[in-house]
Amino acid sequence: MKEESTFTLRNAVQFGLITGFIILYISLVGMVVAFNERYIIAETITLGQIVVFLPLLILGYFSANRAKDKQGIWGLLMSLLLGVVAGALIAALVYVGTHINLRTVFINAAPELFEVLSFGRQSMGSVALTLILGGGFLAVLGGTFTLLPSWLRRALVVALSSVVLIGILQELLSITFGSRDWFKPVNEFFFEQKGLSWTGSIVILVIAALWNISRHLSRTRSSGKKKNATSRNIRAVRIASWVVGGVLLMLVPRFLGSYPSEILTIVGIYIIMGMGLNIVVGFAGLLDLGYVAFFAIGAYTMGILTTVGKLATVEWSFWLALPVAVLLALLAGVILGIPVLKMRGDYLAIVTLGFGEIIRIVVLSDWLKPKIGGAQGILQIPKATIGGYEFKGPEQVYYLVLFGIILVSFVAWRLRDARLGRAWKAMREDEDVAEAMGINLVNTKLLAFATGAAFAGLSGALFAAKLGSIFPHSFNLIVSINVLSLIIVGGIGSLPGVVAGAFILVGMPELLREFADYRMLMYGALLVAMMLVKPEGFLPEATHVRELREEEEEIILEPTAAEAP
Repeated sequence: MKEESTFTLRNAVQFGLITGFIILYISLVGMVVAFNERYIIAETITLGQIVVFLPLLILGYFSANRAKDKQGIWGLLMSLLLGVVAGALIAALVYVGTHINLRTVFINAAPELFEVLSFGRQSMGSVALTLILGGGFLAVLGGTFTLLPSWLRRALVVALSSVVLIGILQELLSITFGSRDWFKPVNEFFFEQKGLSWTGSIVILVIAALWNISRHLSRTRSSGKKKNATSRNIRAVRIASWVVGGVLLMLVPRFLGSYPSEILTIVGIYIIMGMGLNIVVGFAGLLDLGYVAFFAIGAYTMGILTTVGKLATVEWSFWLALPVAVLLALLAGVILGIPVLKMRGDYLAIVTLGFGEIIRIVVLSDWLKPKIGGAQGILQIPKATIGGYEFKGPEQVYYLVLFGIILVSFVAWRLRDARLGRAWKAMREDEDVAEAMGINLVNTKLLAFATGAAFAGLSGALFAAKLGSIFPHSFNLIVSINVLSLIIVGGIGSLPGVVAGAFILVGMPELLREFADYRMLMYGALLVAMMLVKPEGFLPEATHVRELREEEEEIILEPTAAEAP
């Protein structure tokens, strides 16, 4: 049986202290003041205020969820106590900051910060009362989400997130569509000079909520009719969906314009890399931290073979150099795979990390400087062309990257359910058992490394042709970390998860370049939150979901020492 909740007042106070320290941290590093410049709802709610409110809502929800009884009253009381403690900590910061110059230690503890936290109030008593009562109210508000049905809770989260996201992207939408005639009435209705109008916010909130509720109802209805649906009808709907999706993807650059197309191109290159690393890590279970090496090999091969500058040797076209770049990356994958056949886990990760660093140091060395330019890189790499059509701008390169995504996605999808894909998954679960079942571990591992490396080589070649120049600093360890992170966030072993992870970890930061100083901070916070809340990822593979749920059920059903016979 599931053990009853033991969430106590002491736990609530601890949660309150954690929440308060989180808010103090993001305040003192400057996030609140920087984000306060961006209005979400005009002259009312700023992004900085949301950053302060959000920890109270989230931890208030988790506190109530851990402490709730059948009526949920105890959970809400715990959320209230959490909010009061966190609000008291914020009030203490405001009091200290208004009486002591904290900028000698915390450079971002400016008067603007305390003005935001005090909501413009002058009296310290009213400030403390507002923060304590407001913290308690927000935590209880987060706790009330535990009382709602899951479908309604999901609808509200999607609706509120949609309002915040559209408010954040106001400037980008204005830049992208400002010259379009249809956008002017839309802009006047939904937006004011800074932020969303109240009317626009309510309309977005209602539309997003109704859309999510309708999806829930349609899934419920379709699950009841699924038994009566014929395979022919299901296949027809699926084909129609793919056709419509393909047409929309082809029209995206013409509709969005140059800057969003540039972001989509960057995201697409990471999707190709993610598909390759997903085979190595997600399918085969081989932790590769030197994946950027294959990306660099593909890019430098393309640069060496096609450049027309002083480093030029053969001056091939893009299409002649592309298969060579992919082949050399594939061979490098095999070369890396041979010495690590007997390694597992951390040892494998360290060796692959060393391989990536070796490639980076070789690229920077004086030994190869006459051939690949050393720290100065390779310049004057020509763009890809087909006939007289040149892929020169983001709107043109988008189609080239889209073709690469379709190609690698198709290959990965076919391999996933093929005999080789099943061998990779068996090896991922237990190498010894897989070998006992007749799987050749040597060939299976080498094929995983080779396939993943080939995909990375393709993405590197596209990257070089897109930029027209490459430099060693573009191939640091952080690239491997980014690709691995997007797989984890999207869902290890999941092909749609790779796409979702790339848009979340690569696309969103590119859209929010004005907050680049806090990019890695938000990046790390998202990874921590994902591991705690949704470790299987946003769009997880069914196998991983079953494994995680089975482990949770085993923990719940395992008898305690007192119950054991």
